[in-house]
Amino acid sequence: MKKILITGASGFIGSFIVEKALELGYDTYAGIRNSSSKQYLTDERIRFINLDLSDKTSLKHQLSEHRFDYIIHAAGLTKAQKKTDFEVVNFQATKNLVEALLESKCLPEKFIFVSSMAAHGPGKDSDTVPVKSSDQPHPDTLYGISKLNAEKYINSLIDFPVITLRPTGVYGPREKDYFVFFKTINGGIEPYIGLKEQYLTFIYVRDFVDVVFKAISSPITGKTYFVSDGKCYTAKEFAEITKKILNKKTVKLFVPLAIVKLIAIILETTNSWIGKVPTLNRDKYNVLKARNWLCDISDIEKDFGFKASYYLEDGVKEATDWYKAEKWL
Repeated sequence: MKKILITGASGFIGSFIVEKALELGYDTYAGIRNSSSKQYLTDERIRFINLDLSDKTSLKHQLSEHRFDYIIHAAGLTKAQKKTDFEVVNFQATKNLVEALLESKCLPEKFIFVSSMAAHGPGKDSDTVPVKSSDQPHPDTLYGISKLNAEKYINSLIDFPVITLRPTGVYGPREKDYFVFFKTINGGIEPYIGLKEQYLTFIYVRDFVDVVFKAISSPITGKTYFVSDGKCYTAKEFAEITKKILNKKTVKLFVPLAIVKLIAIILETTNSWIGKVPTLNRDKYNVLKARNWLCDISDIEKDFGFKASYYLEDGVKEATDWYKAEKWL
């Protein structure tokens, strides 16, 4: 039985990766911190390993002891009170893990790095041309910059068996950021950021996990892939789909970008006084202001034979059903 380690296993994406690994019959290790919640990690077959990604010496000992066949590095920070935390968690911790593998001579057969489309940044606002993995990155958030720095380090290594995945907006049960939008629509408000049309891409969490395991079983290494369901949606289509599924009538609210930026600054400042990071912050504002979040996935279709099982209407239906069942909505 092949041994697999999933870092960030207690997170939204990580918990789904753990479930799929168990389903596929892997000897599954959930890499977590002592403080991590096990709310979605209840299967008795899960083996837990407490990973301190800031301690390379400890990592070397743990990796030498277990010698994993596959590693999926999904740990990361999407929000941070201290801006330096992005580099510490998303770049330096990744570097520590990879260096520990190299120095302990415990290279896995495949290392999947869960990055983000944010590492590349959006396409041009002036057109609707999808970005490609061969394009020059220009991240516009601290989160994206930290992910790109980790990508650059990993891809600078010779013969390191990595595949880097850059998912676009990942949504589904347990996710908390898109949930805010669903909750807003459920409350009868249909918000729009900025006055120009916004073009969006999405990937349902189960489809993203499918790509992860297709990448593991592929002989390919050393490549970077964008991951979406392959469709282009407008912000209006996203709202219409959500309204239809929730059976809600709404009042449209158009908020100018300047107002959104001011709100983000105020929320970030006031929440910092109590040690919290709001959903709307300056990094999130940079994401919201971009008009073109389209990406080309022809390479994962060709290399992995990927075809989405969930498009937006199916995914939103399954996600909102879960939110209702869990009393989130």
